[in-house]
This record gives sequence, structure tokens and C-alpha cells, in this order.
Amino acid sequence: MDTLLQPVLHKKNPIAACGLLAVNPSDTRSLGDLARTFTLKKRFLFNAQLYTGPNFFIAGPAVGAPMAALCLEALIALGAERVLLYSWCGSLRRELRSGDYFLPSEAVSEEGTSKHYPYEEEKRKTSLEAALQAWLSRQGHAARQGPLWTTDAPMRETPDKIAGYAGQGVWAVDMEYAALRAVAAFRDIELAALFTVSDELFHEKWRPAFTAQSFRKRSQERLQELCTFIGDQH
Repeated sequence: MDTLLQPVLHKKNPIAACGLLAVNPSDTRSLGDLARTFTLKKRFLFNAQLYTGPNFFIAGPAVGAPMAALCLEALIALGAERVLLYSWCGSLRRELRSGDYFLPSEAVSEEGTSKHYPYEEEKRKTSLEAALQAWLSRQGHAARQGPLWTTDAPMRETPDKIAGYAGQGVWAVDMEYAALRAVAAFRDIELAALFTVSDELFHEKWRPAFTAQSFRKRSQERLQELCTFIGDQH
């Protein structure tokens, strides 16, 4: 059944079919600079930024599952068909350290958005994920892979819950991935995701790394590298 609200399609002035969605505000402060580097033009996108060229677009921020889902819905309506999510995540396991790359293989949903987008897991498109893995290998970047827990309440990541999810084989936690995975599958587009570990939750006390200027600089450098990658996927 159709819903009352539907994304408005913009067939006369679409954006590029491939693009990068960076949900973290710290990373998206550099989007204007990236747009100038890659000669992208600004477009309107709710409370987020959007820049597009003939080969790819970049957009963000979109913190939290509801806003991220709305942002992705708008991008799809504008013509997006292959989207790479770049974000930060917290590590639940000692093998995954701050600054590491992480590739989610599946989502454990503890947020309220994804349940509104029913989909069959086996029908998810994965060619962009395969291309991302191949690119990381060629660049010499190691990346752990495994399940990721998405929550709406980061202030309720209790020690028992962290240990419980880690014991079930979950590697990391974020606030958007499960919802974006569901929206992409429901709307029949490709979604891949790459995370930088921003904090460690497996110690007795929380250890954030994202407050350091060196971490933020490295994350922005990775975002620029990913622009080159996604620009080759059109």
C-alpha cells in the first residue's frame, strides 16, 4: 500500500547515480572543500549539504537513523542508485582499535526506523560492497568485517549490553547503518558502508579517540580518498 508521504522524484534535474553519504558533522565540515577539489555543484537537501557532478555526489551530515533515512530517501528521489556510507563507529572488541577501518557484514537493529522498511536479506544488492573491498585491498588498507549494532540511544550503551553483543559476535556500534541498509534494500538501490573506529567501549572506562585533532584530520583524508573511489563507480 502506498504511504501518504512519498519522495518527490526529480527526473528533469537528477544528481549523479553514485555518491557518498557522510553522516558525521565533523567530516561534513570539509564537504565544501571537497566540492571545489572535485568540481561539484551545490544542490538543496533538507538540513544537509549536497554537492553533485557528472560522476558522483557527496552529501551529509545526517545524524541518527530517522534523519539519515530521510536524507537517503531524498537522494534516491534525486536519482541516487549506488550509495557509499562513510561514518564512525564504536568498537566492542579488543581486536578492533581506534583508527581502524571496519566493514559491516550485517546489521543488528536497536533503532526505530528500519522496521518500517521490510526487506528480504538475500535480495540486497552487494556489487558496490565487493568493489569497496577490492579497492581497500588495492590501497593496502586492512579492514575488519562483521555484524554492527545500530542504536538510537548511545547514552544507554551499558557494560552488560556491550559485553552481550560482543559475546554474540557483534564488532561495533553506530546510530544509522541498520536504518540505511533497510531503506536501500526496500528502495532497491545499492548501499555499501565503511567506518572508522572512533572510540573503544570494551574497557572499564570509555576511550574516545574522536576528540583528537589527528583523528579528525585522518578521517577527512579518508573521506577524500573515498571520493576518488566512488567517482570511479559511475
